[in-house]
Order: sequence, then C-alpha cells, then structure tokens
Amino acid sequence: MNWAGLRSWLRVSLYGPQVIAFLPAMMLGGFWFGGEGLLILLALVIPCLLVITQPRPGWGSIPGLAKKTTRGNTMREAAVEVLDQLVGMSNTTGKKTACMALSIDDFDTLEDTYGAKARDNLLLSIADRLVGALRDDDLVVHLEDDKFAVGLSSVKIADLEALIQTSSRLQRALDDPFSVDGTTVYLTCSVGFCTHDRNAGGTGASLLSAAETALQVAQGNGAGTIRAFSADMAPRDDMPGIRELDLATALEADHIQPWFQPQVSTETGEITGMEALARWTPPGQRHRLPKDFLPEIENAGLTERLTETILYSSLKALADWDKAGFHVPRVSINVTTEDLRNPKLVDKVRWELDRFDLGPDRLVIETLESVIANTGEDMIPRNLLALSELGCRIDLDDFGTGHASVAGIRQFHVDRIKIDRSFVTHVDKDPKQREMIDAMVTLAGQLNVDVLAEGVETMGEHTVLAQLGCGTVQGFVIARPMPEDEVVDWLQRYDQKLGQTSRETGTTLRKIAGGGTM
Repeated sequence: MNWAGLRSWLRVSLYGPQVIAFLPAMMLGGFWFGGEGLLILLALVIPCLLVITQPRPGWGSIPGLAKKTTRGNTMREAAVEVLDQLVGMSNTTGKKTACMALSIDDFDTLEDTYGAKARDNLLLSIADRLVGALRDDDLVVHLEDDKFAVGLSSVKIADLEALIQTSSRLQRALDDPFSVDGTTVYLTCSVGFCTHDRNAGGTGASLLSAAETALQVAQGNGAGTIRAFSADMAPRDDMPGIRELDLATALEADHIQPWFQPQVSTETGEITGMEALARWTPPGQRHRLPKDFLPEIENAGLTERLTETILYSSLKALADWDKAGFHVPRVSINVTTEDLRNPKLVDKVRWELDRFDLGPDRLVIETLESVIANTGEDMIPRNLLALSELGCRIDLDDFGTGHASVAGIRQFHVDRIKIDRSFVTHVDKDPKQREMIDAMVTLAGQLNVDVLAEGVETMGEHTVLAQLGCGTVQGFVIARPMPEDEVVDWLQRYDQKLGQTSRETGTTLRKIAGGGTM
C-alpha cells in the first residue's frame, strides 16, 4: 500500500463513527493492560495520527476540493491525490468510487469568437453547474483548457448503468443556455469514465488516466458522446506525441485520409453531397480528430500537402461512387487561408478534376467566414473568384461566428452559407435560436444563396430547420463521418430507407385523394 493509500485507510479508521464508540474502551483497555504508561502513550499517539491524516485546510471533507476549479497542473496533482484517497477509502469500506473526465465540445470556437475573458467566465459557470449536479462529497476539478475531472465519493453502486446515468445528468446540467456577452450560447460535453473495478493500476492517477482515455474515444465518436473505459482501449500514456516526422510520414503513407459526412435535402430527403473531414489513423491506433493534429500540420508547414491529399482522395471517392452506381452530387473540402494564398491552387484543382473526369460543379470549396471578413490580400480573393469562375461552388463555413459583410458574400460569389452548430443546438426548444436562424435564412434568401445547417443532432432540430427554410442539413441525426470503405454500404441502406419512405408517402397520398382512411 502506498503512502496515499495508507493515509486514506488511517483516515477512515480514525474519523469513522466506530472511533466514537470504541475510543473510551481503547483508553480503558490501555490503562488496564499497560497502566498509566500505555494510557499516556495512547493519549499522545492518537492525536498525532489525527493531525497526520486530517484533511488539508480548505478541503473540508475529502472532496471539499469540489469548490476549487482553478486551472493548471497544481489542480491536476491535487485531483490525483484526492482520487488516491477515494480509491483507498473504497478498498477499506467496500463502497465504490469512479472517475469521469469531461470535455466541452467545440470550446475552441467559443474562445476564438468571444475572447479569453469570456472563456474564463464561462468555465466558472460550467464548474458551478457541474458542482450543483453532484453531491457535496464529490470532486470537481478544472484540469486544463476545456477539460474537467469528476470523482465520485463512496457510492453503493458504481456499475456501467449507474455511471451512464450520472454522466447524462452532468450533460443535462449544461443543457440550459449560457449568457456570453449578452449572447445565448448552448454547450454540450463529451464524457469518459472509469469504474473502480476497471482501474487496473489501483491508484488515483491510473483512474484519472483511464477516464481520460475513455474521453478521447468519446470525442472520436462526436459531440455529446459518453464512453466507458475498457481494457482494450489504448492507455493514455501509450498515445505517442505528435512530431513533424510523424505527420510527414503519415501523409506519405496515406494514414491521413478524408472521412465523409452526408448532407441531405430537407425537402426531398435526397443526398446533396458529402463533406470530407480529415482523420489520422496511425497504425494500430484509433483515429485522431483534426483538432489533435491540424495545429501541428500548420506549424510543420504541411498544410498544402494535406489539402492535396484530401482533394485527391475526395475526388477519387466521388468517381468511385459514380462507378458503383451511387450518385453523390458533390463533395466539399475545406481550404485554409494558407491554401488560398497559394497562386497554384486553382491549377491544382483543375488538374485533379480533369484526372477523374469530373465537372467543377461536383466540387465545393469551403472557407471560413473569418477568411473573407479579414482578408486584405490580393491572392485570396483572386483564388476564390477564380475557383467560382471555374465552376466550383463556394461555401461559407461557420456562418454567424465571424464578421463577414453582405458585400463580402457577394464579392466572393458565395453559393451557400453553413449555419454554425452553436445556433442549431436546441433550435427546437429555444425561441431565440429560431429567431437567429430565421434571420440568417431571410438574409440568405435576399442574397440568393442556399443555406445548410450543420451539427444537427435530433429529429426535433431537423424538423424545425426544415420549417425555417434551411434547404440542407448535416449532422449526427443523418450520419456520423465515416471512412470511404463504409460509404457505399451506408448509401445502400439510405437509398432503401428513402425508397420505403417515398412508397409509404405515395400510398398515403393516394388514400387521401381517393377518400380512404388512414
């Protein structure tokens, strides 16, 4: 037993209710068997043990740290120490403990939009809600950036079902909107957890590490996902760091490839396109999301190489689907500011389209709203206009989070705006969200551009967006991003489902026209 575990055992033994019952008997027994000498010794030793094992000032009971949510390594170390105590108590009392790691989805976008001060205020509000959703004896610590740790203190049942319910309760605690600079913001979080019996290391550090590993898996499956730790997950400490050499090798070995997420018409249900999203799958490991490697791609100067890979693989996939008899109208790829500064970009796009004998209208170029809002360079607008004149469609991504002007949308021949997920979340429940999207759709209509809503996760959101006039939706309610080798099977299933729906609708309409009953 390590020192933390020993201290936890002593604390339980000395602070438990049994001490109150047996302390007089202990003192009397000491005097009876050892006389005054043993009595004096006990009188000295027991207070010393109480001093050694007492909770640190400001912590209250073991998880009094729940009220402390400041950032930094110190809090991670403190969290590990308290988790050590919780594990030790569980071993002693037979009650269970568990650890959960939470990450706020798309938090980087919020920080970029509202600034560092608003971010810090938002983190405090998040911490308050998490604390309010738990018991007084549970632990909540802000680890770093958008991540929190939760430790459960001595629960009778800590099985899979109970932990899923607790994770869902924490997610629901963030359901109500937050106010950021007078703007309503909705948040979701992903959760990974590890139960006491799956903590192979037997320490607070291993328990937290396992929960963070489960969180990484949850994030890989999309926003708002919950995952439990299992032994077949790669331990967090075994996840290798990202080096420039790793990225260059991954690009050359085709380990970084596009995954595809369908875009669907709200009027007909038909597929209007696929968005290509970069995923890195190192050999023998699970895939990594763009936020895990794109900053390193940029720092390493490999952005151009990545765009070439995504462009080639996306157009090749489009041609393969055509050959397989599935018509996906177009594929969308994301281009960065660095890509748009490249004077050879248009020539590369034209060459790749010719290679696969695809018309330029089959390719959508997505660029961020901030790019066209802040550009003062000649090459960026020249490339966007040249791509539009070539026949490619231009999508304005994350609309509503930047400051693109009406003039900019017209100047760059934008064909479609993509409403950011932050406006879509809870649009079926919040009138203010509906008003915001209604205003965006109205503006788009006046500018004669199409509208796509991204991040659509529920049928309620899908229905309201269709009613508001969003022509296309994209999100988990339709499908999660998938590798190319899974797309054809998904297309087959979707076509069958769409055909069945069409037949049922036609039968209903014929019954109505003929005066039949439903």
